Amino acid sequence: MYSIKIFNSIRDVPLDQWNALASGHSCAFSHEFWEVLEASNLNDFCYQHALVYDESQSAVAMASFYTLTTDIAIFSTGWLKESLGFIRRYFPGFLKFRMLECGTPITMNRPFIAKEDSNEGDIFSFLGKALSDIAKKQRAFVVVIRDFEPRYAHLETHLKNLNYHVVASLPNTHMDITWSSPDEFLLSLKSHYRRKILIHQKTNRDRGIHSELRDDFAELADILCNQWMVVHENAKEFQRERLTPEFYREFSLKLGSRSKVLLFYRNDELVGHVLLLLDGETLRWLYVGRNESVKDNLYFYMCNKIVETAILLKVKRLELGLTTYEPKLNSGAKMLPVNIAIRNTNSLFNLFAGYVYTLLNDTPEIRDRNIFKHGGDKAIV
Repeated sequence: MYSIKIFNSIRDVPLDQWNALASGHSCAFSHEFWEVLEASNLNDFCYQHALVYDESQSAVAMASFYTLTTDIAIFSTGWLKESLGFIRRYFPGFLKFRMLECGTPITMNRPFIAKEDSNEGDIFSFLGKALSDIAKKQRAFVVVIRDFEPRYAHLETHLKNLNYHVVASLPNTHMDITWSSPDEFLLSLKSHYRRKILIHQKTNRDRGIHSELRDDFAELADILCNQWMVVHENAKEFQRERLTPEFYREFSLKLGSRSKVLLFYRNDELVGHVLLLLDGETLRWLYVGRNESVKDNLYFYMCNKIVETAILLKVKRLELGLTTYEPKLNSGAKMLPVNIAIRNTNSLFNLFAGYVYTLLNDTPEIRDRNIFKHGGDKAIV
C-alpha cells in the first residue's frame, strides 16, 4: 500500500513535497533546520530523509533519521557511570554502538509527520518496519524512534506490534506562557519563590550582570561554541552531540529571526549565553554556555531571564529541555514524561533490549512543584 524513498541529503528532497507536509508544523522539520545540522559536522552523524508515498504516488508522510555512534548507557548515574568511565579508559568503545535514530537530534519533537487525512497508524507501522530494514542494511545495532510525549502516546502501540520496546527517556520541561508581562509573572508566584527570584536578580545586578537578546550572532560562533564546551566538559548529565562553531554560525544565518541567543555580560565581558529557537508559538531552550565552570547563581538567573524572554516574545509555550531540573522547576516549569521506542536489529538480542536499556539508564521520577499562588496552576503545563 505504501512505498518509501530515501534521500541522503535534505538538498536532494523535493522541496514542494517536503514543504507541503511540513507546513504548519515545528520548524525542526523545515529544510533550513536540517541544512543547519548537515553543515554542522556534529560527531559522526549521518543524516537521511524519507518520504512515504501512497499507491497513487502522492507523498503522505515524512521523517528524518540519522546514524551515529552513541553510548547505550547514556543516562547512567552513580556507581554504574563511574564504572563505565573506568572501563572506558582502557576500552573506549565499551557499550558504544552504531545506532539509527528517527527524530530531531537537538530538540524534542514527534518522530514523523503524516497528512491530516491519511491513516497515521498504518503509515507509522510501515515507517517503523522500514527503519528496521534500513538499520540492518546499514549494520546499525539498535533502532531508536523518539520522542513520545503523552500527546503522542497513541503511536506507541503500532511500534510494540513490530517488537519495539517502549521505554522511559529523560523527562522534558515545559511552561504555558499566560502572562502579559514579567511583573505579572512575578505577582503570580508564591512569596517564597518570588523572593528567591528577586534576590537572584539583585545579586546578579550587583555583580554587573546584564543580558541582551540577539538573532544575528554568526560572528560570535567561535566564542559561543567555546562557552558551550566549558559546560559540556563539566556536565554531570549525559553527553552526546558535540557542537561546533559551524553549528552556531549556520543556526544564525539559516534560521534568521527564528534563531535567538540570550547573551549574558558581566559589565562589558561576555560570560555566558543560552541558545534559543523561536518555533512558531513555542520558544525552545537548546543549549547553554559559560566562560568558566563555577558554582554561583547565574544559571538560575538565566532560567528566569528565559521565562521573561518568552513572555516578551508573546509565545504561548516555553520548552526548557532536559536535565538540570531543580532551577527549572523553581522557575515555574513542569516535568513531562517522554518515551522512546527501541529495537535491536538482532532478533535474539531484541528479546532483552528493553530490559537492558532500563537497567543501564536511570531516568528521574516525574515530580511537580507548584510555585504559583492559588489558581496559578493554569500557568503551568
